[in-house]
Amino acid sequence: MRFVFGEHHLDTERRELRRGDSPVAVEPQVFDLLLCLLKNRDRAVSKDDLLAQVWRGRVVADATIDSRIKSARRAIGDNGSTQKLIRTFARKGVRFVATVDENHAEIAQSPGQPTVSYQVFYPRKLSIAVLPFQNLTGDPQQDDFIEGIVEEITTALSRLRWLLVIGRNSNVTFQGKLVDVKQMMRELGVRYVLDGSVRKTREWVRITTHMTELISGGRLWAERFNGRPGDILDFQDQVAGGVIGAVEPKLRQSEIERATRKPTETLDAYDLYLHALALRNEDGSLQPLARRNEHTDENIRQAITLLKRALSIDLGYAPAAAAIGWCRIHQLSHGRSPVSFAKATEAAALARQALEIGRDDPDTLWMAALSLHIFAGEQATAAAAVDRSLALNPYSAHAWMARGFISQAQPGLAIEAFEQAMRLSPLDRYNRVFTTGIATAHLVAGRYEEALEWAERSLHSSLGYSGALRVKAIACVHLGHLEQAREVMGQLLALQPWQTLARAEAYARRIYGPEIAARLVDSQRRAGMPSG
Repeated sequence: MRFVFGEHHLDTERRELRRGDSPVAVEPQVFDLLLCLLKNRDRAVSKDDLLAQVWRGRVVADATIDSRIKSARRAIGDNGSTQKLIRTFARKGVRFVATVDENHAEIAQSPGQPTVSYQVFYPRKLSIAVLPFQNLTGDPQQDDFIEGIVEEITTALSRLRWLLVIGRNSNVTFQGKLVDVKQMMRELGVRYVLDGSVRKTREWVRITTHMTELISGGRLWAERFNGRPGDILDFQDQVAGGVIGAVEPKLRQSEIERATRKPTETLDAYDLYLHALALRNEDGSLQPLARRNEHTDENIRQAITLLKRALSIDLGYAPAAAAIGWCRIHQLSHGRSPVSFAKATEAAALARQALEIGRDDPDTLWMAALSLHIFAGEQATAAAAVDRSLALNPYSAHAWMARGFISQAQPGLAIEAFEQAMRLSPLDRYNRVFTTGIATAHLVAGRYEEALEWAERSLHSSLGYSGALRVKAIACVHLGHLEQAREVMGQLLALQPWQTLARAEAYARRIYGPEIAARLVDSQRRAGMPSG
């Protein structure tokens, strides 16, 4: 589709703004802002509308929004004084007031090029529609029960601030119909759809769900949930939790893969953030064990560079600020070199900044909480941030993981949190972190056989994971396997030669307090860790 106004036209398929025959360079967010105003030119677009449609629900500073509006005006030959095209209405928002023609026809191509149709809207935002589920029970009276399940899933997805969820009333027209995916993409304006079906008898319920990417038409995920009806509300909540726990990481990974395929010059703050997550999440499993930590160090350097570039584009982008600390934590666990005091201090400062501007983003909250817990020892602030994260999205496996780490001095609470993370995301890329967290909690509680069992489980899935090696060495000391403890400690030091008792004590005292720290540090001394 093309929007034509004066001598300008904005092409949604090519994502181009042109003045006559000449292209006009605009940043991706400025293009999205113009498109939002053009689509909603019948009314004033509020700040909340812009946050939802241009910034995908992220909270950004008013100055950032004003800057993008100024850039949009400049790109189309308008300014804040004349406001001939984009007009500001006090306490209402901004509106595109010029005459606009919508051109759905095919546009002229250069000689020799194939004709291109612009009928299909290509959704750029991370967005999903939950379609009405099919009633396969044979009983129309079950429609309310099925609607309740769809409503619970839609509500749960809406808690993900980085995801735009289309309201149920917009999706009901597709109920029970076979619809072409491009038609659905055009009419709903989403990248993904979630659909499903329900079978039910007196004794059992089976719910089948699928998630499809509309751009490719490929099915990304499918799952069945079986249970007994029992309390309807509890069952609906269980299904919603299972769906969100599985769908959230799939959506995130799909978006990361999409962003990493884009040309570097087109990346906005959100895409840079996704690129950084992709680098941070690479575990170096294809690298020889001796080189994995070097691989981690290089990835973290690149990831932090991208995150700082994202902050240079949008100073108020809280997830990027919080993710820098999340990267430093990965470096602390896997890096060949220690995290310096200056870098730890920077991570904590950015985490505090992220908490101030990202109070409604659950991912920002748990990442920032972990940074303050590990690098600053601010346990009360970290705990409050994780509590808020879980209040916003109780289905986040990673927020439960963060709660587990922050509760490590209370082993029972830590184990419950890590177990909940595993229930929500049993195939999570951080499964080794969940299991090592449980191993550490048993270690703190003095249950050394259980600690060793869980550490072995972590190492079985991730050979050379330093956190699990440390737990195993300490457990072996207390179980009287001193020779094995020293062998395991040797493996840890080969991967991270910077590890010393002085560093271990400083960390343990900050996290566990002096009594538990003394026991853990003495065990590492007996296993052969150097004093430093």
